[in-house]
Order: sequence, then structure tokens, then C-alpha cells
Amino acid sequence: MKPPSPSALALADLGGLLLDLLLAGLILFAFVDRAAPPQDLPWKPFSLNQPIGLATAGKLARIEADPAACRAALAEGGVVFVEAEARESGFCSTANSVRARGALVPAAPVMTCPLALGYALWERQVLRPAARDVLGTRLVRVDHFGTYACRTLYGRPGERPSQHARANALDVAGFRFADGRRATVVGDFRRDTEEGRFVRAARDGACGVFGAVLSPDYNDAHADHLHLDQSPYRLCR
Repeated sequence: MKPPSPSALALADLGGLLLDLLLAGLILFAFVDRAAPPQDLPWKPFSLNQPIGLATAGKLARIEADPAACRAALAEGGVVFVEAEARESGFCSTANSVRARGALVPAAPVMTCPLALGYALWERQVLRPAARDVLGTRLVRVDHFGTYACRTLYGRPGERPSQHARANALDVAGFRFADGRRATVVGDFRRDTEEGRFVRAARDGACGVFGAVLSPDYNDAHADHLHLDQSPYRLCR
């Protein structure tokens, strides 16, 4: 029998090496799939009950692009919501909007489903843990200035439409807690107190959930609220 040629032996060695690498990759994948937190793995399903992780932003982006998937994520997370009336007026629209229950006051404002999903995640995985860890109490209310407003940026003629013009932005003014305390953006954001640390933690945590997060650090127009929206660009100030 003719011995194999050097090129055939080299190909056999390469095939063996590739097979070894494939097996090692499968073993590594299985280990990561079992051991890593699901919020860090892009192939694991999204859940409002999971902390914010490495893969959360990507999962949110995929879900938010699909109206049915967005509503399914709200329902699976136990968020009670109803469809909002769709209104169109020039460049303004409330398409793909819902009214969801939560700690927001005024209650159940009109929000796009992506904004409602982001808010539910922020309330559950940022605000509630921060209230417990920073203040030692329970969050009971989130005060806001509104969501939908048919206007341009800062209300200036000729500017591009605001995210508020599509009910895709929420302006949060402050927070109330079970022990009677209150924290506001205008009064506490820059204070070195527990309330101030809570408000800043709320802003910082929002940056991992929303597209744009604007606070008093951005400009004077946001001195009294946190602007949270689901625009496609990322901005955290």
C-alpha cells in the first residue's frame, strides 16, 4: 500500500485540528450558556424580570422594532396595558402607542410601546433596587411632566420634530417613597444626600435602557427633569 503523501498528511492534521477546535468551541458555548447570566447572552430571551446586562440593549432594540414582540414582552413581564388611540397631526403621531400601568403619575400616559417597555424595565431594574439600596425604602410613585406633545425641539420653529411629537419621550420630575420622602430632579440632582444619590443613580441607570437620557448635566432646559426617549441615537448626559 502506498504511504500517504505529505500533503495528504498535512490536510489530515489540519482537519483534526479544526475538529478539535470545533469541539472545544461547542464545549465553551455549552459552559457559557449554562453559567453566564441570561441578561448577558444575546441568544437568551429578554425578560423584564432580568437585571440589565451586557446583551440587554441589543435585545431591546430587536424587540422594539417589532410591535407584536414589544407587546408580548410587556404582557410576559406582567405589565397591564391597553392600546392607545392612534392620532395623526402633521409631523405628530401616536402610532404604536399604549397606556401601561406602573408608578407613573399622572397615570398611564400615552407612550410608544418601545418607550413603555423601556420605562417598565427602568422602574423594575433600576428605580426599585436603587430605592432599596440607597434610601432603604420602597418606590411608590414617579412624577412626570408628560410624554406626548406635538412640537419641535424646544418648541422652536423650523427645528426637527421632538421625540415627544411621537409619544416617544418621557420627562421625569421626581420620585416618592413609602417612608414619605421625596426626591426631585430640580431639588436633589446636585445635592450630596441620599436623595441626590438616588436621582443620579436613576439617571445613570436610564442610560443603559433608553436611547437618549438628558439631565441637568446636559443644559438648563433640563434642570428640573430627566428626559428619556427611545430615539435611535445614543446620548447620556
